[in-house]
Amino acid sequence: MKVGTDGVALGAWTPVAGVRRILDIGTGTGLIALMLAQRSEPQSQIVAVELDPDAAAQAAENVAHSPWSQRIQVVAAAIQDLQAEPFDLIVSNPPFFVHGQPFACSARQQARHTSTLSHVELLQHALRLMTPSGRMALVLPIGEAERFMDLAAQSGLGVELGQRLIPRPGKDSNRFLLLLSRCNGRNIANDIVICSESGDYSDIYGDMVRDFYLKL
Repeated sequence: MKVGTDGVALGAWTPVAGVRRILDIGTGTGLIALMLAQRSEPQSQIVAVELDPDAAAQAAENVAHSPWSQRIQVVAAAIQDLQAEPFDLIVSNPPFFVHGQPFACSARQQARHTSTLSHVELLQHALRLMTPSGRMALVLPIGEAERFMDLAAQSGLGVELGQRLIPRPGKDSNRFLLLLSRCNGRNIANDIVICSESGDYSDIYGDMVRDFYLKL
């Protein structure tokens, strides 16, 4: 699984101030969990859950070679089976291909497909594992995000903060960063443009992700 814009944006954007317990659902190779460990307070603990055993093994190896190995626990399991103390923050770069769409049978495609974790189930288990004042952060394509916000509202979660990602000026937005909590309404902030006309990262996006790149 390659390092992609979705995961990097979510890991850099998600608010972590005052958070003590974090759950990363579908951690893949551990990218978002590691980013949140880098950004959060030293006492914060992170549980990174991954269904695919090969990806979980890679995540565990990546964690072991990081400065935050004592703060991140990788669990090879389905989120449906996880039993744990409630979390202050739940984060996920979830599947977004609708179940029923044809796709190649590969681990990467399975990770992007809702056949193993529907969005309804994701919400159910996030609510099950979230503290009363907890938050859920995720990134989705625009169309899927609109549907997810409707599902969340039915479950009692509002949009505390939402921002669209735009690849470059003049292009349509293609991703939505969402922060959900037990709040009312939808708070949609200004869009984030990823690249400038020159093709370099924009000032806003560059500042957001600068701490995670060696040459930026």
